[in-house]
Amino acid sequence: MPSLIEALGSARVFDLEQPRFAGAPSHPAHAPGFNYFLHRHHARGAPEARTSASGLVVMPEHSGTHIDALAHQAENMILHGGVHVDSGVQTSAGFRVHGVETLEPLVSRGVLLDVAGAQRLPADHSITRQELEQAASIGGVEVQAGDVVLVRTGYGALWSDAPQYLHAAGVSAGGSRWLVEREVRAVGADNIAWDVIGPPDPELGVTLPGHMLLLVRAGIPIIENLNLEELAEARTHEFAFICLPLKMRGATGSPVRPIALA
Repeated sequence: MPSLIEALGSARVFDLEQPRFAGAPSHPAHAPGFNYFLHRHHARGAPEARTSASGLVVMPEHSGTHIDALAHQAENMILHGGVHVDSGVQTSAGFRVHGVETLEPLVSRGVLLDVAGAQRLPADHSITRQELEQAASIGGVEVQAGDVVLVRTGYGALWSDAPQYLHAAGVSAGGSRWLVEREVRAVGADNIAWDVIGPPDPELGVTLPGHMLLLVRAGIPIIENLNLEELAEARTHEFAFICLPLKMRGATGSPVRPIALA
């Protein structure tokens, strides 16, 4: 135990969450994004010296840095594992199967694939399988089964500029397939939707093909809106990764505050 405590104490902690605020980038399907309202105020005239303040958070579960649960996507009305979407599964109070509360804490080896490198990728660029392989080679890492793989496009640095951020590069269907083949535990990226927001994939015939390949077919959760700038600046390509989804019963996703320890 002392050696573990010493190791943790000497590790550098990288905070991979983006700040949450009204007006932060949000996918159009999840508007209006994060909003906070101060409800109770500190005010003079209280009956005692102690006063209180508290607020109300209103946001879609898919706002800010968050993880997609397996209930988030379906293919031909079928969820991961062959679960048919019907009124017994999908209810007004959430999902009875594959809700975010069923995701276990992610405590795994993490791998950064810094595709952007020193220069941010072009807007709406679709990251290929070959580019992921090249990023792994340059970073000196090998993607293994059980890893959490984080893909850097460089757009995390534009979190305060929503119009540009919404045109971030994303991972192609081929890139998502490459990660599925390696049996990764989860994936994440510093963009709004993992995939490129754009026209349907020519082969699969759907938009956001990685969502279908990863969540539905492979059962691999997706983490979006990560901040990978500090990790890339430190050239840290391999690390301990920790991410804890909230246990919100039946929800299709959850805000998270992931960290990397290296």
